[in-house]
Amino acid sequence: MKTVMENLEPQSLWRHFEALSAIPRASEKEAAARRYVLAQAARLGLESTTDGVGNIVVRKPARPGREGAVPAVLQGHLDMVCEKNEGTVHNFDTDPIRLVREGDWLKADGTTLGADNGVGVAAALAVMESAEVAHGPLEFLFTIDEESGLTGAAQFPGGLLRAKYFLNLDGEEEGTLCIGCAGGLNTVARRKVACHAAPAGEAWCIRVSGLQGGHSGIDINKGRGNAVRILGRVLQTLMLGMPLGIGAIHGGSKRNAIPREASATVVIPAGRGEELKEVVSAVEAAVRMDLGAFDAGLRITLESVARPEQVLNDAEGSAIAGLLASQHHGVLAMSPDVAGLVQTSTNLAIVSLKDGEVEIETSQRSPIESSKLAAGRMVSTVFRMADFEVEQSGGYPGWKPEPGSEIVRKCQAVHEEILGKVPELVAMHAGLECGVIGEKYPGMQLISFGPHIVDVHSPSERLKISSVGPFWAFLTGLLERI
Repeated sequence: MKTVMENLEPQSLWRHFEALSAIPRASEKEAAARRYVLAQAARLGLESTTDGVGNIVVRKPARPGREGAVPAVLQGHLDMVCEKNEGTVHNFDTDPIRLVREGDWLKADGTTLGADNGVGVAAALAVMESAEVAHGPLEFLFTIDEESGLTGAAQFPGGLLRAKYFLNLDGEEEGTLCIGCAGGLNTVARRKVACHAAPAGEAWCIRVSGLQGGHSGIDINKGRGNAVRILGRVLQTLMLGMPLGIGAIHGGSKRNAIPREASATVVIPAGRGEELKEVVSAVEAAVRMDLGAFDAGLRITLESVARPEQVLNDAEGSAIAGLLASQHHGVLAMSPDVAGLVQTSTNLAIVSLKDGEVEIETSQRSPIESSKLAAGRMVSTVFRMADFEVEQSGGYPGWKPEPGSEIVRKCQAVHEEILGKVPELVAMHAGLECGVIGEKYPGMQLISFGPHIVDVHSPSERLKISSVGPFWAFLTGLLERI
């Protein structure tokens, strides 16, 4: 029986990727993926260690004659972001990812693909079982819960690794070597709200959809729409012209993803449905003009629904709508040193109303600690002005670029030798485990690379098939030359 992976090379990498795609592995639910990795290590007779939170270290001796080579560790994370399109039937706790091949691209059917970081884990497993790669002493580190805040890396102990070179396989752009990344911070705001019985009138669900979303670090400078902010703009505009009670509000699903969808249930006076439609249509047209080609799929739709039992008090509803429309989202500063690199940003990620409490989740990023903290204070100040209580957590360090390090120079030389071109040195406006783990291992030299993946953290995620072969050739060639 033919599979989507038919005739793809290297076969071992694709075989492991296909196996991982069949294993549910949401953040904090990686147990089955962990069992798969440990089974591979046991099958090969390799030493493995699992730390207190579930990170795995596997050790493989050097090939005969390479015992004196510099020890290296290959690292990837087991979990994936679980996002699906509205209307897609998929249970991430039980269902395998349905793989789809379209020309030179591999994607999933209506969900995230999990190439971030399934392809890096698959590459590490392929090296682990290879009898052909003439490598030195190797360690393999498989971490958990990267996507929800790098918590596996944060709790990984110092002193367990012996390697000098740390090769992170979580890169997403062919022809580049990542040598630095941003640190991050989570800022969450909560406020108890007063409600009253819903008045007589018409109930409608306002739904914002069709946006691209994407990674809140990598894609933050691409001008894409934020469904939560757009919903706030709709509600705020409506409140300028008519009485409106908010019975439910929800938007976004992941703190590290730009929200693609948001909705609110509202109650308006009877007979004003046409006016509602006109205002919503006008806001949609205005936002479409703002977004242009950056996010051309925006839709703001209306559906008549059952009237809710309660709605927010008028003052509460107005304050929350205004806050969502006004809280900053996007780039705060660009790097003065690296052309095109975002230096500091904030993401308005999630809003929810449940059990009489509104919760809004955001995240801030910067490689500069003081800038990250300043962005967090800015967001917190706006929340507190709207009488929200604020909690900050999940802070993690950035990774300072060292373009002159041994591993960077070695990678540049090997890349040019094997692939015929000098790679571009880049830094990421996203959290990588390199910074968190590297802080615990002073003197360890870090690098990150991978095949070409686009639209990560969204159902549009795609892996460029033709980039995987060169990625494998570079990885194995590097291991044979260090």
